[in-house]
Amino acid sequence: MTTTAEAIALVTAARTPGDLFDGPSPHRVYRALARLLHPDLAPGAEAAEAFTRLAELWAARGGAPETVITTGRGSYRLGGVLRHGATAVLYRSGPDTLLKIPRSHTDNDLMRREADALETIGRDGDPLLLPYVPRLVESFRHRSGGVERQANVISRVPDGFVGLDEIARRRPVLDARDVAWIWRRLLVAVGAAHRAGVVHGAVFGHHVLVHPVDHGLVLVDWSQSVPTGTPVTALVARHRDDYPPEVMARRPATPALDIQLATRCVAALMGDRAPVPIRRFVRGSLLAPPDDAWRLLAELDDLLDDLYGPRTYRPLRL
Repeated sequence: MTTTAEAIALVTAARTPGDLFDGPSPHRVYRALARLLHPDLAPGAEAAEAFTRLAELWAARGGAPETVITTGRGSYRLGGVLRHGATAVLYRSGPDTLLKIPRSHTDNDLMRREADALETIGRDGDPLLLPYVPRLVESFRHRSGGVERQANVISRVPDGFVGLDEIARRRPVLDARDVAWIWRRLLVAVGAAHRAGVVHGAVFGHHVLVHPVDHGLVLVDWSQSVPTGTPVTALVARHRDDYPPEVMARRPATPALDIQLATRCVAALMGDRAPVPIRRFVRGSLLAPPDDAWRLLAELDDLLDDLYGPRTYRPLRL
């Protein structure tokens, strides 16, 4: 096995960890495959998919050597891979922290954007609203395999949180009363960022995590974020068609962008079964999204009071 093409074929054909690592030198096999498939050395979608699959099989084998990264502020023991994102890998690094490392050093700027945004919100945001966004623990440069990457250590969302994409998969249509608390909390999350001068820029379902029972919400992945008034230049490729025209035209980003994308998220959860007044409210928020999440939240509360009366707790059953 001497070429990337051979490595891709070998990993693609593997169905279990044993198909790759049952020989006498599993660590040597893993390192050889990783070198041939690494995104920095083997560009292309096939190699990237094979590299991700290799990491999954190696983690499933349970034999990966323990890695400890030590910085001036602390040591982080890399556990298993929590998630392979399009541009970064999330590792468990402690009981309540995650280590986020870009898959390619060409995406170091995305990690810096996230670090800048979370640091700004943590410093300038309302302390009571900080649980709506991850906490930046540390950001540092990490060299491995001759390549330097920007790494972020962030607070880990507690167990039990589920992405809106996963909720939509389990329950294609939700009652508007179940969506109401998600909508309210999502407006609070973006509103807290806007008060600190940050636009998230990618409020999509897989970035919105909620707790169905406790009704918590955390808006994650701030790597596409920008300071208010700055054009959004890093887009989520699979949502390219969901961005409003002003983003594609590189116009300065305003809070209206996050509000419009957030409205799309909650509208998708309700489908066409929402009461007519709510559908009208959604339509207005999409056609002319305001620049003030708090004003929209007040208007939403008035609408919900008129429709449903005093608020009552509804667990979201998945």
